[in-house]
Amino acid sequence: MRPLRYAINVTLDGCCHHEAGLPPDEESMRFWTAELERSDALVYGRVTYEMMEQAWRRPPTGGWPDWMSPWDVPFAEVIDRMPKHVVSSTLDAVDWNAELVRGDLGDAVRRLKQEPGEGLSVGGVTLPSALADLGLIDEYTFVVHPVVAGRGPTLLAGLREQVRLELVERREFGSGAVMTRYRPAGAP
Repeated sequence: MRPLRYAINVTLDGCCHHEAGLPPDEESMRFWTAELERSDALVYGRVTYEMMEQAWRRPPTGGWPDWMSPWDVPFAEVIDRMPKHVVSSTLDAVDWNAELVRGDLGDAVRRLKQEPGEGLSVGGVTLPSALADLGLIDEYTFVVHPVVAGRGPTLLAGLREQVRLELVERREFGSGAVMTRYRPAGAP
């Protein structure tokens, strides 16, 4: 069974808005590229899919935009080519190597996990909360930035029940950010 992995940047006060933390640097982009490469498909809700598509889809010209640093390009190339499963009840169609996920969320994600492969990566805020409530996330990775945002969406807000986790890895970045990786307590 493919594991479902949730990974996100978060501030010390739990804000997970994509602009709340430190700006990306070479070390963090290398980390996020390697993190994506651990999976063979992405699972996004509509908002995250549209945000990531706007930022990381290869332009029709074939070249990457001038705003990208050399260390952004490997991340862009990985995310651009990865298959994407988009959970949405409002979109009629998707492209960018994507397919819509319809019907019961739990059943749909369980089917995706049953497919062969290395893993699924989920991003965003709302969808991961729903998947955590269903007990479908096999690994949580948080890159905690040394920033207090004071506002914005917060990590896993509204969970119905506590999710007990066990630390399996910790890493410090030169920026002061700290990556922690967890698995649900008692998981193999």
